[in-house]
Amino acid sequence: MFRSLARASRSSWTHHSLNQNSLSRFMSTMADLKVNLTAPNGKKFTLPTGLFINNEFVKSSSGTKISSINPTNEQEICSVEAASPDDIDKAVAVARAALNHPSWRDISGTERGRLLYKLADLIERERDILETIETWDNGKPLSGSRGDLNEVINVIRYYAGYADKIHGETIPTRSGKFVYTLRQPIGVCAQIIPWNYPLGMASWKLGPALACGCTIILKPAEQTPLSILYLANLVREAGFPPGVVNITNGYGREAGQALASHLGIDKIAFTGSTATGKHIMKTASVNMKNITLETGGKSPLIVFEDADIEQAAKWAHNGIMSNQGQICTATSRLLVQDTVYDKFVSEFKEVIKTTSKVGDPFEESTFQGPQVTKTQYERILGFVESGKTEGATLMTGGVPCPLNGKGYFIAPTIFTNVKSNMKIYQEEVFGPFVVIAPFKAEEEAIAMANETSYGLGAALHTQNLERAHRVASHIEAGMVFVNSSNDSDFRAPFGGMKQSGIGRECGEAGLNAYLETKAVHVNLGVKL
Repeated sequence: MFRSLARASRSSWTHHSLNQNSLSRFMSTMADLKVNLTAPNGKKFTLPTGLFINNEFVKSSSGTKISSINPTNEQEICSVEAASPDDIDKAVAVARAALNHPSWRDISGTERGRLLYKLADLIERERDILETIETWDNGKPLSGSRGDLNEVINVIRYYAGYADKIHGETIPTRSGKFVYTLRQPIGVCAQIIPWNYPLGMASWKLGPALACGCTIILKPAEQTPLSILYLANLVREAGFPPGVVNITNGYGREAGQALASHLGIDKIAFTGSTATGKHIMKTASVNMKNITLETGGKSPLIVFEDADIEQAAKWAHNGIMSNQGQICTATSRLLVQDTVYDKFVSEFKEVIKTTSKVGDPFEESTFQGPQVTKTQYERILGFVESGKTEGATLMTGGVPCPLNGKGYFIAPTIFTNVKSNMKIYQEEVFGPFVVIAPFKAEEEAIAMANETSYGLGAALHTQNLERAHRVASHIEAGMVFVNSSNDSDFRAPFGGMKQSGIGRECGEAGLNAYLETKAVHVNLGVKL
């Protein structure tokens, strides 16, 4: 488990004395680490396939590769290099060297901001290709990828603006003493990205870390390794010094484990499952890494009897069926007051019928594409069988709906007559899969909403302003959406309670994850 740790102990961290030129010579760039591709929508582009270390694309030391599978037709798009623990060692070494190099350490926050603004401009220039790769590799509709790229560009520009507004404060204490604080980069950061929003989640981590002056080793999800490699070229073109941003595609059990256990890493930021988050938390304790975890969810959406039922049904649909239901904050438990239960269910079914067109993600009319992988597809169908076995009522969906006999497509799924002890009520499905349960009074709704080990998001619909604020304050979740669902914003904190994670991303709060506060005490002449 701790191969990197053992290797670090033997080498006594000699990477502190390594210079970037010697590392560059050691890791020669391979001319064949790229592939020319034509996407299903006709877009042509050249994709790097190597590990991005020290501003160069290099081969994996182990020769291992990752195959990217198109979930629409189950065919391979291409393969890319997969990082070994040795490759992680090299990436950490160059990241540490870059952190301490004047070309990054000594530039002003304003200059860091300029680099981020340039990166955002380059992403905007290349957005058609990035959107295409995201849809091809992930399966999400092209319209969804467009929204994701809007977010990526906005997030990078948002943190570009913050780069020269990070500062400490002076603290009055007593005569003869001057105290001030410095806000300094936390150091070398490992960032592990999920497959549901590959570029979106990368931007949430890259933006604040770079604004704060950290250096980064970013590991994309092994299921969606492509779009971030295209982005790596833009990082280099924007002018970031070598070693500041390193991208190491790899398998979680090897590259992810090496990052979590590595003594040369100061902080780890992870988005993914709760089970993996727990493992990372345990492994990262080897050197007490600072951690940010954004993990699972089983978010409730409460519909009170005074709600606008038509709007509640539309927001509920968006909250669980968008992005193929592969959203950590998906409102997958719909709790509806009994007096409007039948009306809401009827309206909700109608919204699914008229909106949730399942099909080719490159077609403009498609709302729902395939699930990201065969494993995820089979997992969701397993939950369908579990729901039926436990006695819940499958109202609609729950069956494969392949396109030309291929693809990981599943019809939008609704279960009713659900009890709180059922697996489908308690566990995160991560698909177009929702359970609906009635409640009688406000207190019962709050109790049902909180009856989960998760606490990421929640939503409620009511026209009673007092009730809205009261219920929002009592729900155990990091975010509550009133008269909407999944309506998060990059300018506001994002994160959860309970087993949904530790820390916050986005907004000003997102900077705190990448900063240390140092207090400096200056004696102004007091003698002993």
